[in-house]
Amino acid sequence: MSDNTDPVLARLTSLHPRLMDLSLDRLHGLLAKLGNPERRLPPVIHVAGTNGKGSTCAFLRAIGEAAGWRVHVFTSPHLVRFNERFRVAGSIVSDDVLNATMAHIEAVNANTPITLFEVITAAAFHMFANTPADLCVLEVGLGGRGDATNVIPPPAATAITSISMDHKELLGDTLAIIAGEKAGIMKPGVPVVTGAQPPEVTDVLLGHAKRVGAPVFLRGRNWSIERSVYSDPRGSLPLPPPGLPGAHQWDNAGIAIGALRASGLSIPDSAFSPGVAQAEWPARLQRLSGRLAAMLPPDWELWLDGGHNPGAGEALAEHLRGWNDRPVHVIVGLNQAKDGAGFLRPLIPHATTLWAIAEPEQHAAMPVEGVIAASGGVARPGPHLADALTALPRGKPARVLICGSLYLAGEVLKADG
Repeated sequence: MSDNTDPVLARLTSLHPRLMDLSLDRLHGLLAKLGNPERRLPPVIHVAGTNGKGSTCAFLRAIGEAAGWRVHVFTSPHLVRFNERFRVAGSIVSDDVLNATMAHIEAVNANTPITLFEVITAAAFHMFANTPADLCVLEVGLGGRGDATNVIPPPAATAITSISMDHKELLGDTLAIIAGEKAGIMKPGVPVVTGAQPPEVTDVLLGHAKRVGAPVFLRGRNWSIERSVYSDPRGSLPLPPPGLPGAHQWDNAGIAIGALRASGLSIPDSAFSPGVAQAEWPARLQRLSGRLAAMLPPDWELWLDGGHNPGAGEALAEHLRGWNDRPVHVIVGLNQAKDGAGFLRPLIPHATTLWAIAEPEQHAAMPVEGVIAASGGVARPGPHLADALTALPRGKPARVLICGSLYLAGEVLKADG
């Protein structure tokens, strides 16, 4: 994002309504002024969930592009540059196009109260509607039912990734309530594909789908992905290891495949294997090799993951079980609003050492003392990333995992160069 966009974003942020409501009336009004671009999108796959949304979007894009399609993608949040949220027909939007779009929307909105995410969503729809493409992948920002992306007409398919406890203050304090919010993206007659879920979540999703008349494609009942083979009633697909590391990524890859096959879109089977292998998504068990990695011995590995809630902690812990051939040093920076103890609990048994950090530019960073408390006193103070990397006990080859916050992940990617 160029400097020209910063003042526009600041002005639009100031228009946040004083009283929040759960309707989408503000956004509908803005979109009407823009000529309803949400009605002029290519076929849409709408993705909700707690963990795995961004990865599933990455698999959807990679598979579509392997088929030769032009793919729009809208995701959030960004890690380093605001532009990352908008991939227009295969490319991250340029500064010039983004600046012009945001200025146009500011002018059309004419100081009407609106949230920044509603504006950003309108910007995505405006750019996508004005650029030809074959597929549009939309990631829900928060929840589903009342999310700004849920103003779209019925999509080709919806997808719901792993649901766990997160954003309790906004979505509810039980899995069932949160699942009900996520299920709000379901539409009559539109297939919904869901991956592995806790039983209480599955019950809510199935019940909601029945009420709205959405055909359900449930992992374990309607599709499976086992031993590198995806299977559903249309047949089986042998698959290579996903381009995104971690056992949990098989579930996300399967959801993406299932959504594309259930959508009715004409995509060749030959696109699935290369798409799964080529998917990329930063800060999802991403190995770093830049300036930060150079601070470690050459036979060490440095990894980054943006996981930050209890479900992500469980997924990371499962991956760390496979790292038992080397010491694993975990460096954690948390967000103040998150369940840090719930995230750390499954990780602690697999950490040779645990370090608490808070980077100076890390948005909403939990103080180092808070991270230590969330760890039950196990973590040592960094207090910053460079300090922790320097203080790690040298010896035989080891792995280092930085995790705990997407905002931290953005700062790490900037520092690694």
